[in-house]
Amino acid sequence: MSETNELDYRACAAAGTAALQRWYSRRTGLWRSTGWWNAANALTALIDYTRRTGDPAYAWVPDRTFRAARWRHRHFLNRFFDDNGWWALAWLRAHELTGDERFLGAARRIFADMIAGWDEVFGGGLWWNRDRAYKNAITNELFLAVATGLHRRSPGRDRSYLDWALREWEWFDAAGLVGPEGLVNDGLTADGANNGKPTYTYNQGVILGGLADLYAITGDGAYLRRGESVADAALQKLTGPPGSRSAGVLTEPGESGIIGRADDASQFKGIFVRNLGQFYACLPRPAYRDFILHNARCVWRSRNAEDQFGLSWAGPFDTADASRQTSGLEALTAAVAVTS
Repeated sequence: MSETNELDYRACAAAGTAALQRWYSRRTGLWRSTGWWNAANALTALIDYTRRTGDPAYAWVPDRTFRAARWRHRHFLNRFFDDNGWWALAWLRAHELTGDERFLGAARRIFADMIAGWDEVFGGGLWWNRDRAYKNAITNELFLAVATGLHRRSPGRDRSYLDWALREWEWFDAAGLVGPEGLVNDGLTADGANNGKPTYTYNQGVILGGLADLYAITGDGAYLRRGESVADAALQKLTGPPGSRSAGVLTEPGESGIIGRADDASQFKGIFVRNLGQFYACLPRPAYRDFILHNARCVWRSRNAEDQFGLSWAGPFDTADASRQTSGLEALTAAVAVTS
C-alpha cells in the first residue's frame, strides 16, 4: 500500500476493520474493551464499512449481535435515552444493509420508548435518562436522527416520524443549545439555559446528520445553512492550531486529559466525521472533503504495528481499545465514501 500519493482508503479501512474485529465476542455480540453504547457505534461503523466497500466479510455480524446482545438490556433498552438512540441508529443501518424487518422493528420499538422521555419542561425536549434531571444535546440530536431515519425507511414514509423530527428540531433550535461560538454545548442548566459545558465533537456531528436528513426529506435549504454554520465552526475551532502537528486534525475538547486511558470521549470524533460525510453528500463543499481526507491520512499514519488507532489522530499513538478503533475507522470509511 503506497503512501507516496493518495492512500488506498478501502485497503486502510479493511485493515482497521480487521483490527476492530479482534475485540468482537461472538458469545456476547459485543466488543471487548468498551461499553454498551460504544458497541452500538462499533456496529454502525462495521455496517458502514460493509456498505461503502462491498466487502461481505462481516455481513453476518448484525444478525449475530442482534441475537446475542438483545438480552443484556431487553430489546436494547436501558434507562438512558441516548444509549437507546445509538442502538436505534445501528438497527436502522442494519436494515438498510440487509432489508431484515427485525432490525427496523427494533428501531421502531426503541423510538417509541424514547418518546416517553419527552415532556414540556423548558418547552419540550427529551431528558437524558429516566431520572429526568438533565436535558442534554446528544439525546435530542439522536431523537431527531432516529425520527428522520424511521421516516425515510418506513413504508409510505410514515408522517408521524417526520412530525416528531420537525417538533424536535423546532425545540432544539429555540432552546439555545448552540452557543456563541456557533457550536453545540452539552446541555441545559436546571433553569433551561445553555450550560456552557464542552462542545464535544459528537454533538456537532449528530446534528449534522439530522439536518442532512431533514433537507433530504423536505428540500428546504435552511436546514443545510444551519448545518453549514455548525460544520464550519467545528472545522475552525475543534482542530489543532496552524503550524502544529495537529493542524487541521479534529481534536476533542479536553483530549490531552484522557490520553492513555479509557473514556467515552474516545468515541466522539468518529461520530463527527461519519455525520460530516453524510452532510457532505447533501452539500459537497471541497473543504469538507479535504478535511475528511486529511484526518483519514493522519489516522492511518499514526497507527501502531497492529493497525490499531490511538486517541490522537495526529499522533503519537497512546493505547488501543475498540472505542478508539471504531472512531479512527469511521474517518477511513468516510474517506472511502468521498473518493468513490
